[in-house]
Amino acid sequence: MPAITLTPAQRKVHRAEAHHLDPVVHIGNDGLTPAVQKEADAALKAHGLIKVRVLSDDRALRESMLEQLADALDAAPIQHIGKLLVLWRPLPEKERAPDEDRKPGPKDVKVLKFGKRPGQKPEIKVVRVLGNQRLTPGGQVKRAKVRQKSVKKSGQ
Repeated sequence: MPAITLTPAQRKVHRAEAHHLDPVVHIGNDGLTPAVQKEADAALKAHGLIKVRVLSDDRALRESMLEQLADALDAAPIQHIGKLLVLWRPLPEKERAPDEDRKPGPKDVKVLKFGKRPGQKPEIKVVRVLGNQRLTPGGQVKRAKVRQKSVKKSGQ
């Protein structure tokens, strides 16, 4: 039995989210190998919701693979339609670096300047934009404007 159990409503939501996904992991003729489990685990860490395609024609074998994968990866089995299996596991919390609360520093931005003649390659220029600057649509760097304070409010 998998560690995660979902209500039918939650399962329905995850089925709807998985509808447009493509299979990320493929299980071949060798069956459920440790390498396949490792790839499925990496995909679940990255995406949370994955589709797995099984090449086997045996339905009972596919059912058992779904259960084995769910048990081994601590994931919830969402759906099994044909040769596609859908698994879900909540995404792990991302560890934050201690300096992540800082404001953004300088960024290097590529600016493309197109010529007037068609077919000419655009000119690529790398510009450094600081935290108090912005990039205009023309590709120029402008300093952010200082907000003016109201004369009336400062007098009170």
